[in-house]
Amino acid sequence: MTTLQNAPDPAQGLVPQAAPESAREPAQGSGQRAPHECAQVSEQEPTHEAAHRSVHQPSQVRACRPVQEEAQVRAGYREVFAVGQFRVLFSGYVLFLGGETVKMLALSVTVYAGTGSPLLGALAYVTGFLPHALGGTLLLAYADRWPPRAVMVGYDLIRAVLAAVLAAGLLSPVGMLVLVFVAGVPGAVASAARGALLPELLDGDRYVLGRALFSMAAGGTQVLGFAAGGMLIAVLGPCGALWVTVVSCLLSAALLRLRLAERPHRAAATAEGGVRETWRVNRELLRRTTVRSSLLAQWLPAALVVGAEGVLVPYADRIGVPGAAGMLFTAVALGMLAGDLVIGRLVAPRCRERLAGPLALLLGAPLLGFVLSPGPVVAALLLAGSGFGVAYQLGLARRFLEVVPEGNRGQAFGLALTGTMTAQGVFAAGGGALGEVAAPGLVVGAAGAASLLSVLALWRVLTSYPRVASSRRTAAPRKSGARP
Repeated sequence: MTTLQNAPDPAQGLVPQAAPESAREPAQGSGQRAPHECAQVSEQEPTHEAAHRSVHQPSQVRACRPVQEEAQVRAGYREVFAVGQFRVLFSGYVLFLGGETVKMLALSVTVYAGTGSPLLGALAYVTGFLPHALGGTLLLAYADRWPPRAVMVGYDLIRAVLAAVLAAGLLSPVGMLVLVFVAGVPGAVASAARGALLPELLDGDRYVLGRALFSMAAGGTQVLGFAAGGMLIAVLGPCGALWVTVVSCLLSAALLRLRLAERPHRAAATAEGGVRETWRVNRELLRRTTVRSSLLAQWLPAALVVGAEGVLVPYADRIGVPGAAGMLFTAVALGMLAGDLVIGRLVAPRCRERLAGPLALLLGAPLLGFVLSPGPVVAALLLAGSGFGVAYQLGLARRFLEVVPEGNRGQAFGLALTGTMTAQGVFAAGGGALGEVAAPGLVVGAAGAASLLSVLALWRVLTSYPRVASSRRTAAPRKSGARP
């Protein structure tokens, strides 16, 4: 595992450029607290460090301190939703999640009904996720080259056309799978553009809570989306449900096009091809110690426990309660929702960052109890505790934003998402393969132990939080489009 090193890293001096005042909407009451917090930190600083900055960087420190302290002012979800542009982006994301869930369920049912093959039915469900790995490898540069609104609206229209073709029944089951895979490749670019736009709409702690709301929306889809999708398929049939997806895609595209303000691209197009630039920037990002370590901290602890989810159905069957599998999956999602809500709302920003390590330990520790083959109720509680630990990523959100070059922010967020989805897919498959030769309870316990080992290996990353008043934060932001 890779951890933070003492050697200087060029990314440390790169601070994301703040959005213009006209692009931000002030939250109620948030503008009154930054100066007070600024004074508190100034009093706590070591005398020799403050004196050093007063000699060498007096103007920069005085100018940047209120902005730095914004990250340490606790915000509330009401303040986040007070930002109209965030409400537009969040609503579009909810429509996206709902449409994708219904589409993948309907496609899986359609393919299985047409072929009778469980393998093809399962592939129909995961085909919507696999293209992200390919798109993240080849196309992420366009998340910064193109305006974010155009990217998201364009992908919504692609999804609408795709769902309409599937609903019309014009293709064979294999043709459906191929079309879904090809059309899903640009999804990595749209997801990267959406993730990179969030810190331009929300600043300080509001950004972290915005991330938590997006995560809760994804968890809520697992709890409610599958049930709603199943009901739509039962009432309307797979083709009728796919037409519902078409409507959701068009609504999302119209909402973003009409209500989301246009913003310029972050990086200017060059003679270098998009694929080549994606490869080059990905390599440059991964060479930066702080970026690489932050990515590994986001990827490994959470992805390793996904290996446990791959054997929850066999585990429920093993303990003699096959119908409990749904309850076990729901427990994970509810734990994630609770973690994002509690840690995001009730814990102060600095404390949230300090809790990143202990919360990451909570991911794997409860899963060790599965070696004792607990019953469904105890197993659900253990899984809910593990899901709660996913909130450790809230403590890493601001750190990752700070070490990423602003001109490549879209690609960096896309790389983080691509790595997450790829790692989860690999470890889920690995857990299923291990379940062929070992008892499901042992596989779940092994996934927890692997997550714990990754947390220990990355402990310095998870427990080292940036000093808000650090002098390296005073470096001027890079101009949009600049190269690292």
